[in-house]
This record gives sequence, C-alpha cells and structure tokens, in this order.
Amino acid sequence: MTAPGQQEPGPAAAPERAAEPAPKKGFTAELKGAVTPRAALLVIGVLLLQLGFVTSYVGALHQPKPHELSIAVVAPPQVAPQLVQGLESIPDEAVKASTAPDAESATQQLKDQKIYAALVVNPTSTEDVLLIANARGPSAARAAETIVTGLEKSQGRTVVVQDVVPLAEGDANGLSSFYLVIGWCVGGYLVASILGVSAGAKPANAHRALIRLGTLALYSLAAGVGGALIVQTVLDALPGSFWAMSALGALVVFAVGAFTMALQCLFDIIGIGIAVLVFVVLGNPSAGGVFPPPMMPPFWRAIGAWFPNGAGTDAARSIAYFDSTNLTQPLLVLLVWALVGVGVTFAAVLGRPSRLSRQLVED
Repeated sequence: MTAPGQQEPGPAAAPERAAEPAPKKGFTAELKGAVTPRAALLVIGVLLLQLGFVTSYVGALHQPKPHELSIAVVAPPQVAPQLVQGLESIPDEAVKASTAPDAESATQQLKDQKIYAALVVNPTSTEDVLLIANARGPSAARAAETIVTGLEKSQGRTVVVQDVVPLAEGDANGLSSFYLVIGWCVGGYLVASILGVSAGAKPANAHRALIRLGTLALYSLAAGVGGALIVQTVLDALPGSFWAMSALGALVVFAVGAFTMALQCLFDIIGIGIAVLVFVVLGNPSAGGVFPPPMMPPFWRAIGAWFPNGAGTDAARSIAYFDSTNLTQPLLVLLVWALVGVGVTFAAVLGRPSRLSRQLVED
C-alpha cells in the first residue's frame, strides 16, 4: 500500500551492461586487410623484376667469350688463305676472319669500326703486328691478342700489339661512355616517373600531354649538356665534340623519358615497373659497356644495339673516339624510341573518353 499522493514504485531498472569488446579478427582477416590483392601483385612483380635483374646481369657478364670476333689478315696471297682458315677454325665460331690489302686499309677499317683487330704479316721476318682498337672495347682487344698469339706461336712466329685507337687517359677501362649513357637513361625514366606520380599517370588532355613532353624536352637538354660537361670538362674522361655529346645525351634522355611516359599512359603505375624491366634489366647488361657484343651470349648480343642503352653507348664511343663514324643506326634507334613514346602518349590521351561522354554512358 502507498500513502495518499504517493506513486506506486515501478519495477527496478535493470543495471546498464558494459559494452562488449569488439571480437578479435583472426590472422587471415588481418592479413587480407593489410595486404590488398593489388599490393600483393605489385610485390610479386617487384620480386620478378629483382630475379630478372640478377638473371640478366649475371647471364650477360659472367662468362665472356668471343663469338665472330672480326679480325682482318694482311699477308701475301700465298699465306693469307692459310691464316684466314686458321682463324676460322677456332672453336665455337670465335673469329670471323677476312683479308685486307694493306696495313693502311686495315687501320682505316679499325677506325671505321668495321673490324676489331688486324693481323699484319711481315714476310721478311718472324715477327708480325696485331693492330687493335682498345677504344672499341678492351676485352675484345685482349681476346684478339690471345687468339692471334696462340695461332702465331703454333707457326713459330711472334706478334707485337699496336693500339691504333687508344683509350683516353681519363678513361682507363673504357667504361666512361657506358656509364654516361646509363646516367642519362636513369634520368629519363626517373623524371617521367616523377611527372606521372605527381600529376597522374595519364595526362588529362592533349594540352597537358604537350606540356609534360615539353618539360621532358627541357630537362633532356639540361641533362645532355650537364652530362657532357661533367664527363668531358670536369673529369676529362672522354674526348670528342662537346656539343655532339650534349645533343646525344638530350636524345637519349628524351627517348627513354617519352617511352616511360607512354608506358604509364597504358599501364598506370605498373608502367614504371615495365620501364625498369626494359631499360635496367634488359638494356643495361646488353649495352656493350662492360663487354662489346662479340664477347656476350647470343640473347644479349642480339638485343643490345636496339635499346637506347646500347645505341647510346655505341654513339657516345663513336663521338669520343671514332670521329662520329657509324652514327646512323644508333641515332635512328633512339629517334624511333622517342617517336613511339610521343605517339603512344598522345594516342592514349586522345583515346580517353571525355568527362561528358563518361557521364552520358553512366546515365
């Protein structure tokens, strides 16, 4: 009973329950949240690039041996065929032998980069002369010396080596032109990657694509002049025309950068990985820097001259040591890579549907 004016008490309120802790996620769920399928694919891609890097560099450089190393023979008509046959009989097609009419012609062939060495036979003595061009690649010169010395010894003769195109004093191992071009290539794909990451892999329109390519062109000019200035003026590592070397550098950087830009337009961020595959994994070891083409295995020997790395290295050596001979093919290779990069970039941008057309399709 309750007193008059008092309300009958209701049922006792239930005590508040403490909030239940969120259920703990299992390791599998945490793993799925931390590593998305896209991230997993990218990690796998990086692993494949790394393994490809090891395979390509070690495969190209671990066991150099000559293959069709071009050696000319200058000898009397009755002796020349025997010497050519002796050189051609070296196992594994190590030598590609030919004849030259005289020492002057053989020297000119060396300077024109048509042969790697020339054996000049002295008919009045047992001592002959081997003409080499260390600037073409010291390893090729050493291989030619080893082969010819062995052949001469078997016939009771000796040989004296004469270097008709020596390396510059500041380029002791003949690698300066190679590393110069590699530096240009690195700059090309890095600046294209930075432009893509900072402003979107694919330019928004043709005007943006033109601006991006214009920026790349200005960067390429600065990189070409800067690289030539460092290697020729500051370090005194390479001879040759400064402006020709600068122009080559600008073309190398632009070709690599434009192609990297095109890859990003086609494949987004994965395009950067493809650029690394093309220019680092495949291009660098096959460029003929450490070993010239006749000293490399078949695969790398076949592809080297068709990549910007190899074409640029050949052109840089030619400008530095061979009075710019045989520049047509390397320059055409670089020009094709640049034009393909520019063309694909604009095609990808112009082929993108406009914002209005995308809205119409979505509606």
